[in-house]
Amino acid sequence: MRASQKQWLAKFLAGTSALSMMGMAQVAVAQEAPADSEVGGDEIIVTGIRASLAASADIKREAQGVVDAISAEDIGKFPDTNLAESLQRITGVSIDRSNGEGSLVTVRGFGPEFNLVTLNGRQMPTALIGDGGSAPSSRSFDFANLASEGIASVEVYKSGRATIESGGIGSSINIRTPRPLDNPGMRGSLSVKGVYDSSRNNGDPITPEVSGIFSTTFAEDRIGIMIAGSYQKRKSSTNTANVGWRDGYLGSENNWGSLANPTRIENGVEVPDPRYPNITNRPGPDDVYQVPQNASYDLNDINRERINGQAVLQFRPTDELTATVDYVYSRNTVETRNSNVGVWFNHENTSSAWTDGPVAGPIFYSELFSPPDPGCEAPSPAPPDNCQVGKDLSYSGALIENRAENNSLGFNLEWKGTDGVTFELDAHHSTAEVNPVNRFGSSMSLGNAVFGVQNQTINFENDLPVISYGMYPGIDPLDASLITPTGNAFRNAFFRNRINQVQLRGQYDHDGGFLDSIDFGVSYVDSKVRSAFGTIQNDDTWGGAGPAADIPDDIFKLVTLPDKFPGLAQSGMIESFYTFDFERLADLNEQNYQVCSNPATGAAQPGTCLAVFNTDRRISEKTLAPYLQVATVFDLFQNPAHFTAGIRYETTDISSAALVPVPVTTTWVGDNEFNVVFSGESDFTRFKGSYDNWLPAIDFDISPMEDIKLRASYSHTITRPDYASMQGGRTIDTLFRVGGGTGAQGNPGLVPYKSKNIDLSAEWYYGRDSYLSVGYFHKDVSNFISSTRIDSSAFGLTTPVGGPRWNAAIAAIGSGATVGQIREYIIENFPDTVTGNIINAAPGDPLVNFEIATPVNSDQTASLNGWEFALQHSFWDTGFGVILNYTIVNGDATYDNTQPSSVAQFALTGLSDSANAVAFYDKNGLQARVAWNWRDEFLAGTGPNPFYTEEYWQIDASASYEFIPGFTGFVEAINLTGEGRRGHLRSKNNVTFVQPGFARYAAGVRFSF
Repeated sequence: MRASQKQWLAKFLAGTSALSMMGMAQVAVAQEAPADSEVGGDEIIVTGIRASLAASADIKREAQGVVDAISAEDIGKFPDTNLAESLQRITGVSIDRSNGEGSLVTVRGFGPEFNLVTLNGRQMPTALIGDGGSAPSSRSFDFANLASEGIASVEVYKSGRATIESGGIGSSINIRTPRPLDNPGMRGSLSVKGVYDSSRNNGDPITPEVSGIFSTTFAEDRIGIMIAGSYQKRKSSTNTANVGWRDGYLGSENNWGSLANPTRIENGVEVPDPRYPNITNRPGPDDVYQVPQNASYDLNDINRERINGQAVLQFRPTDELTATVDYVYSRNTVETRNSNVGVWFNHENTSSAWTDGPVAGPIFYSELFSPPDPGCEAPSPAPPDNCQVGKDLSYSGALIENRAENNSLGFNLEWKGTDGVTFELDAHHSTAEVNPVNRFGSSMSLGNAVFGVQNQTINFENDLPVISYGMYPGIDPLDASLITPTGNAFRNAFFRNRINQVQLRGQYDHDGGFLDSIDFGVSYVDSKVRSAFGTIQNDDTWGGAGPAADIPDDIFKLVTLPDKFPGLAQSGMIESFYTFDFERLADLNEQNYQVCSNPATGAAQPGTCLAVFNTDRRISEKTLAPYLQVATVFDLFQNPAHFTAGIRYETTDISSAALVPVPVTTTWVGDNEFNVVFSGESDFTRFKGSYDNWLPAIDFDISPMEDIKLRASYSHTITRPDYASMQGGRTIDTLFRVGGGTGAQGNPGLVPYKSKNIDLSAEWYYGRDSYLSVGYFHKDVSNFISSTRIDSSAFGLTTPVGGPRWNAAIAAIGSGATVGQIREYIIENFPDTVTGNIINAAPGDPLVNFEIATPVNSDQTASLNGWEFALQHSFWDTGFGVILNYTIVNGDATYDNTQPSSVAQFALTGLSDSANAVAFYDKNGLQARVAWNWRDEFLAGTGPNPFYTEEYWQIDASASYEFIPGFTGFVEAINLTGEGRRGHLRSKNNVTFVQPGFARYAAGVRFSF
């Protein structure tokens, strides 16, 4: 997994390219009609894979600016079963997988939140539940919600254009669905298949998928109807080794968790540290290192059910007027059941070994623990009877279950007038919503433990971190009667995005002359977002919520581990552990300890474990965007050329409200401790913002030779801030000091990220479905978001500091009075403002100054550039062909791993090289395809520490045969060789996750007519 495939990749692409170029020279001279063609006169109709490739090449060739596309091979048949999986075949596009399936898209190094997704040119709402531990806030579009069977094509606009919706610095991705009047007549298909997922840990891994589409026209092709639907059920598993880490320390630091130094101070005396000899090759004073905080082996069993539906009604009363009403629906329900065994470190009696610096990685990290007190059993008794129950081995589990539902109802009226004038009115109402579908919440975790760990170790010498432990004599970790319930959390998240949009578009096509066309129009988008989150937690019971006897042994099930990590398992790793019935244990914990009805933190809705929302954010964005674009055509040096210039003006108004606890007063409870007192009620606070942008776009292309096109584009594009940064709430921290307090608020006044883009491209279309292209891109990005602090009062809260009582104390005691003396003076002399030893607020007190942390647009800028190479080639009439592409991405903002976490850094995430190699055959009713996809290592996240995802490659294959006209049998294989994934922090030894890979197979039949 860690071994580099770059050398192999270079040889593979070089060899395949050489083979392709041999054919290109001859094909460029004479491209023969393929065998699977219907020839009538000069018309050639190509079917299947080549039809899809030809359609995609036509879109790319005829496009204004830089556009790539993927087209359906036939009605109801897209190249891949998942839209994201198809998109990764496009040059410069990479994907992130969730539960082993393509979900989020990165284009030219910009992640999913930087790419705008539209459906038939309409801005689509998004709904992602996020990490499950906070209020959802992402603008990313989840492609896993959409089945590919109802899609006609997907277009990726890599250069800006005035006529399309803004919001994508990386790209704008437009999904097109079929329209019956575009292909008159009766057409359709029905597909049934079974899917076998070899990753499944238990149960029947074979699941059904059914899809169908029907399109017909009548009344002399004046009326068209199209309906499509799909049902998919999938069972899979994702098994992961996880390691959590402390922040990056310098070798010279002496903090909690850092490695021992030669000496330490005890009772004011410097003495040798007995832990120091247990460290091999300790990092030097200027080296950076990280120690593990926790580690676990996690088994995740996933059940997914996806339902998609479409309906389209079209009416064309005259040749000039077409009315369309369409509806798109999707529902994606995902349930993940997690079981894990894990360890946590106390960083006391440790031993370890390290690689050389300047970034030192652990070879192993181990810790010894004290034995349980004789006769002491969990839970830990309360003082004065408390005793040590010993170190815990965690047997925990989680349930994550949510449903994403999308609805879109649209109307379009197109009128093609005389003299080349066309007007189009388009409107839609669309919603996306994600919420839990059970009585516990969206993401819940239950802890159990066996106490009495003597030692625990993580070895980092292999791809898989080897977690091991030893128990004190007499304690058997596989004795179910010793398993004790501990802490738990129930999280409840909700997200809804509603978009109402109206667009009026006009176009004038000029017949002949310098002017080619004029496009003009206006778009109005009204987007509303609600993001809510609540949690109930019992984290005061990690030493045991109750005795082990409270939980019956039959609730637990013993499972083995090495077989869950094929190709990665190592000797010495934990061999087995106990999983449990989540719902049954949750009910028992409520019955025994009232974990939901009387939790330590938070509150639940009556009769459930659904947490009451304590975070509730409402954001309204209203954007008005008129645009104008002029296209010209002319001869330059006797070569046909096009020049297009457009401008889009956008003005956006934002109103952002958030539910926050309402503070009512303050109290002085200790020498330097002041508390904010809350009413117990919450209310909405609201902030507003606005911004506008002029977004120019210029495109030029010329054909110096037949079938060759050179392009140059310049554009400005934007991406709007995430919803968390825009939230309107101001929250105040409970504790403040003499000097004031702290708090946080969002900033709806943030302006979008802005990119100034240059695109250059050279393309040679030497055959109907064959081309060679080279492209260069450069982006200068500004308006990145950082954090600052502003001084402000809040909610009229006051402090005694500097008030009449404070000043009276100083006048009586003197200017050298300590805070403690001032406090005692007020308690003695102003008893009517004191309750016990607590000093209350009083009239005349000044306002508290709070340092409010808020996101702002920084002056930080970044540049990235890259190259895109693509070859699509068919070998004469043999039916064979290849698709090759390679993308290089470079950026000037990189992460320096040699700096400790205390040094703030700015870096671009998602930047990596990527490549695709596809070989296909399409002739005589037989289609076959093998696709290889590779992405180099990339920085996946930043902050105090970097997060890297290591390079990854995957092979997919498919084949089909039309054994009877209209009836086709097919087979598919995803991740054929079972490649896994791995991530790390500064050092490769700072592994964060390791996942083995598994193949997924499918077989079925399709009927088309």
